[in-house]
Amino acid sequence: MFKSFALFFILIGTGFNILAAGKITPRKVMKVHNSVLTVDTHVDTPMSMLEEDFDIGIKNSPPQSRVDFVRMKEGGLDAIFFAAFTGQRERTPENTQKAYEMANRMIDATFEACEKYNEMAEVALNSEDAKKLEKKGKRAIYIGMENGFPIGNDIEKVEEFYLRGIRYITLCHSSNNDICDSSTDKNGPEHNGLSNFGKDVVKEMNNLGMIIDVSHISDKSFYDVIELSKAPIIASHSSVRAIANHKRNLSDDMIKAVAKNGGVIQICLLDDYIKNPDTTSLYYKKREELSLIYDTKYDSMTDDEKKALRDEWRSLRVKYSKPKVTVADCVDHIDYVKNLVGIDYVGIGSDFDGGGGLDGVADVSEFPNITAEMLKRGYTREEIRKVWGENFFRVFKEVEKIAQPES
Repeated sequence: MFKSFALFFILIGTGFNILAAGKITPRKVMKVHNSVLTVDTHVDTPMSMLEEDFDIGIKNSPPQSRVDFVRMKEGGLDAIFFAAFTGQRERTPENTQKAYEMANRMIDATFEACEKYNEMAEVALNSEDAKKLEKKGKRAIYIGMENGFPIGNDIEKVEEFYLRGIRYITLCHSSNNDICDSSTDKNGPEHNGLSNFGKDVVKEMNNLGMIIDVSHISDKSFYDVIELSKAPIIASHSSVRAIANHKRNLSDDMIKAVAKNGGVIQICLLDDYIKNPDTTSLYYKKREELSLIYDTKYDSMTDDEKKALRDEWRSLRVKYSKPKVTVADCVDHIDYVKNLVGIDYVGIGSDFDGGGGLDGVADVSEFPNITAEMLKRGYTREEIRKVWGENFFRVFKEVEKIAQPES
């Protein structure tokens, strides 16, 4: 009952213009949204969870965070992947150890939060847990790792992190690491795709039943993974390059390769991956300025300076006006994938708390507006079910099955 009323007021308050335009009632949206198992495959909320003033068990508001257990319930979000994110630094033993410790702190924080608020959420470990927890009225909290940097060049750490609950690894982030080349390293490729160690990582992830995430990796790295992996892969938070020409997005050929592989592309709600940015805007220039500070000075900052930088990043949308990127713009990407390769290969990975957020979907409580837009465009309930979770969980199950072949 709470979920239905909450969704009703969310739709009235933030998405009624969408519904009115398509003559889709809030009641119909709620009925459809409540009937499907929903998953967001990428948020960076664990970074906020390490801050003393953030409590994931109460309702917060942007820009501090776009995710908490209360708003997940309000938005009808059944499952989510918390990313243990570590930025790429010079690959020294000291920096690798720091990244390893940071990743473990985020994993610990996730388990501690779910233990503290056990009536609301639990850590999930396999593809069936989301359904089981949804029936109990709980949120399923999966853990992924964004950037394989904490692994360093120690293959045994892949299994170590799997045993700690990590269920996917985004192989790299914004720079090259020991596993593969990044799509955005300013110095260009280093390994010409996957390194020899990276090939071992892919094989080990297949053996363990850990999902391989190709978001952030270079095009050559992507094709190396596609060729090598025995299991389907995901792009946990990437969008369509033909619409928004960003190296982080997937080209038509890459999307076709994902479909042939049996994988899924999870559309990212970060504005630059949805629409080409206005590079003349103050917002864009300020964001680039903060990004440069992060890339060059973050490691040498004090904890207070780091917090101040994170707070300034979060407040960008408030301080500087920017062209609106809408729910409709987001669903254009879902349409594109559907028309290119079919409805079975697309989902949603918001990148909330890592830059994601749209006009109309500012946080997880507003996810029903995506359902409303799909209904407006004539998507069937079955198609919506696939986008919101069925496609991803099909991949998850197949990854598990390949890791445990029948004897």
